[in-house]
Amino acid sequence: MSQIGIFEIVGPIMVGPSSSHTAGAVRLGYASRQILGVRLQEADIYLHGSFAATYWGHRTDIALIAGLLGMRMDDPSIPKAVEKAHAAGLTYQFQETDLGDVHPNSVRLILRGEGEAVTIEGASIGGGRIRIFRVDGFEVSCDGTYTTLISRHRDEPGVISEITRVLGEMQINIAFMQVSRVKRGSDALLVAQTDDPISSEVRHRVEQVRGVQQVRTLSRF
Repeated sequence: MSQIGIFEIVGPIMVGPSSSHTAGAVRLGYASRQILGVRLQEADIYLHGSFAATYWGHRTDIALIAGLLGMRMDDPSIPKAVEKAHAAGLTYQFQETDLGDVHPNSVRLILRGEGEAVTIEGASIGGGRIRIFRVDGFEVSCDGTYTTLISRHRDEPGVISEITRVLGEMQINIAFMQVSRVKRGSDALLVAQTDDPISSEVRHRVEQVRGVQQVRTLSRF
């Protein structure tokens, strides 16, 4: 018999009419802002499925912008997200799209700021929970319950073992790890979900590994 947790029954502490379309959307925006890692200036937001069909009534658009501004799902300022985005100089646009065979509450976020850019695809899967399933075209699976290190590197021998060696030396315990690539010999993406915070020193050490091109982090939230 499957078990149902209390979180699925009562839902999260939140602002908004829907845990899936509002609270989850806030968390998707918040996580994506973290992964970008710099001050967000522009966002192209593509809504899929149920998100596209019902976003106006559930204010999914407001929720996504709130998360991109750094608000949590219980922030009382969420209804003022558009006003705050304008004050912060954040420009954005919403479009409808078809992301294929993915969860109906899915979104693609193309974020830019301070010379950095990232494309994130994720879904709100119920009860305020989320799953990020693609980063810059690479298949991933993370949900914000663990601190996450995301390393893009050349797909060549020794890079992954060196990254994990650095994490071990820095006393970072890996709970789950995933590597994604488009084809052999191209770039690859390592996603390490850890039990421990990733400090700036740890991130710097990983960035120095031969073959590593870019390191992003997502704090547990």
